[in-house]
Amino acid sequence: MTLGFTLASTDGTARAGTLHTTHGDVATPVFMPVGTAGTVKAMTADAVRATGARMILGNTYHLMLRPGEERVARLGGLHRLMDWHGPILTDSGGFQIMSLSGLRKLDADGVTFRSHIDGTQHRLTPERAVAIQHALGADVTMAFDECTPFPATEDQAATSMRLSMAWALRSREAFVPRPGHGLFGIVQGSVYPDLRAESVAALTAIGFEGYAVGGLAVGEGQETMFAVLDVTTPLLPREKARYLMGVGTPADLVGAVARGIDMFDCVMPTRAGRTARAYTRHGQMNLRNARFADDARPLDPECGCPACARHSRAYLHHLFKAGEMLGPMLLTWHNITYYQDLMRGLREAILAGTFAAHAEALAAAWAEGDAWVEGNGP
Repeated sequence: MTLGFTLASTDGTARAGTLHTTHGDVATPVFMPVGTAGTVKAMTADAVRATGARMILGNTYHLMLRPGEERVARLGGLHRLMDWHGPILTDSGGFQIMSLSGLRKLDADGVTFRSHIDGTQHRLTPERAVAIQHALGADVTMAFDECTPFPATEDQAATSMRLSMAWALRSREAFVPRPGHGLFGIVQGSVYPDLRAESVAALTAIGFEGYAVGGLAVGEGQETMFAVLDVTTPLLPREKARYLMGVGTPADLVGAVARGIDMFDCVMPTRAGRTARAYTRHGQMNLRNARFADDARPLDPECGCPACARHSRAYLHHLFKAGEMLGPMLLTWHNITYYQDLMRGLREAILAGTFAAHAEALAAAWAEGDAWVEGNGP
């Protein structure tokens, strides 16, 4: 059998379930840390596991360029190469290729592009993208698509979406079914409800093990993103996993879970960790700020990560001011831990039937902030 999904409970349109893969089960809602090039930046695999993460993401575009999917396969696959024993989802490379702009040429068959590393020319088609993900050993393979840029006219979005639907069929035909592995289709259509509905209809007619919503978090803003989800997720098969690609902030995650999304990935918590920005139960903090120089309190007293359990805000501030690499390492560990704790709390609330109240409490705590008063010390 291929990859499966079991829906355990709903609370309104929020869902709690389990994704079943060859590398184990994953409780949903789930946030997947991004391991772009075979590593979650600034983290060992053991450290990622310690955050509570059970599933991560790898990037087809970056891995095909370096070290190359054939080399990864010879070395035992991506799981073995990076010492990750849980499930891995690999994106198809469509988003990265969209961002190459002047380095790519799109046609009906696929995309020809030049590497951002050395300028060498490469070609990706739906068949090639699926084959690369197979060689990497992905538990969840993503169909090859064109990520529609924002803004786009309705005609531009329609042309892009229909090309992606043709590529989705070719991706389905190229995918080799294996026990515990699956292929997800990607809904496109920009901000246009009729195009999103057409995309869902095309994908469900083909049939996939899961369905992703793509083309969001590309500049449209949270309100518009939620509006697109409001009209899209009700159309998706209830018994299949739903994945919102490239999202997002803690508030984005809560709002998307409320609208029926099960799976997420985003570089935000790792990128923020490298730039001294922490996500906490009391909102965001910039550890470069001078107000933390003498603050002996833990970053988040309710968090059990090493940054919070063993160090002070003052020490984290010092590490960033001194340019020490331990600062990004500790803060990345914290941010991923916070995201995992956030998702676990959302799941528990759904199972208990208290999701709305839990979401309101989260928003109130973020709005209240840290209540730090200058001069009062810890």
